[in-house]
Amino acid sequence: MLRVGVIGIGSISDLHIKSYLQNEEVQLVAFCDKNEQRLREKSDTYDVDRRYDNYQDLLRDQTIDAVSICTWNNSHAEIAIAALEAGKHVLVEKPLSMTVEEAEAVEAAVQRTGKVLQVGFVRRHGNNVKLLKKFIEHGELGEIYYAKASCLRRLGNPGGWFSDITKSGGGPLIDLGVHMIDICWYLMGKPRPVSVSGNTYKKLGNRSHIENLSFYKAADYDPSVNDVEDLTNAMVRFENGASLLVDVSFTLQAKEDEISVKLFGDKGGAEIEPELAIITEKYQTILNVTPQIDQLGFDFNQAFGSEINHFVACCLHGKETIAPVEDGVQVMRMLNGIYESAKTGKEIYL
Repeated sequence: MLRVGVIGIGSISDLHIKSYLQNEEVQLVAFCDKNEQRLREKSDTYDVDRRYDNYQDLLRDQTIDAVSICTWNNSHAEIAIAALEAGKHVLVEKPLSMTVEEAEAVEAAVQRTGKVLQVGFVRRHGNNVKLLKKFIEHGELGEIYYAKASCLRRLGNPGGWFSDITKSGGGPLIDLGVHMIDICWYLMGKPRPVSVSGNTYKKLGNRSHIENLSFYKAADYDPSVNDVEDLTNAMVRFENGASLLVDVSFTLQAKEDEISVKLFGDKGGAEIEPELAIITEKYQTILNVTPQIDQLGFDFNQAFGSEINHFVACCLHGKETIAPVEDGVQVMRMLNGIYESAKTGKEIYL
């Protein structure tokens, strides 16, 4: 059995907790959170006896084998390093850190301790992505030379720690863009990024005055706190000549929310969001192929369940993680480079 503790039991942790509870090889034994009321309520809800208000005490618990880190971005690296050095396996929510230097320090700790660290790139675990990856690995798309991804919210700044740059490290780029960039890069075969160019905009604020639309709000939502960008767009160039175009927003004067992920190869193309489709050509004819599977779109519950099960298998059975620390470091290089490019108005070479 893998005995697991969860550090940070805010909203995203529910997807971790419920997935752990469904895995027969896991014992969920401890929770940690600074918020005493939340710690008490969630521990009671999930019948977890060991309750800690600081992560150091949890890590001193020798009976715990592994932890999920679901805290603010600014503590990911610190807690991950401490957990690894305490002999725990680690599943850390995305992004791996807030800076490249922090990410590299986590990587060094993984190499030093030999423990499992899996980055929470949950979209890699979606059934739509798993199926498309099979097609890509069998050469159905050929050389993937271009990808394009958007995650645009017209009203969707979660507020709270998400909009406090000291806790989040940024706005939609580091929150949503990390998903978009990672899943494209992963399916493109993880070519080495060589340069980035990006723009950030702070034009609309959090639009908290809008009354006719509802949206997800962080547990500590406070509309008076907002010092992150509204919108980021960027281009990433890779060593093999491929390129990625991405744009993400918390707030935008758009007709509707939009999410799309598209890849283009010399033998075929694909879309994985909003729904999986494969584009090819045969007998002088272009074909749009719709796979016959139960779920064509991305399902958070399925993907988190698969992510947790994969982490458990890596910890207990020596399976190699598909989201290793090295990937977290490369994604941080792209994210930080984009912010630097936006700040300086120059292309940044990585």
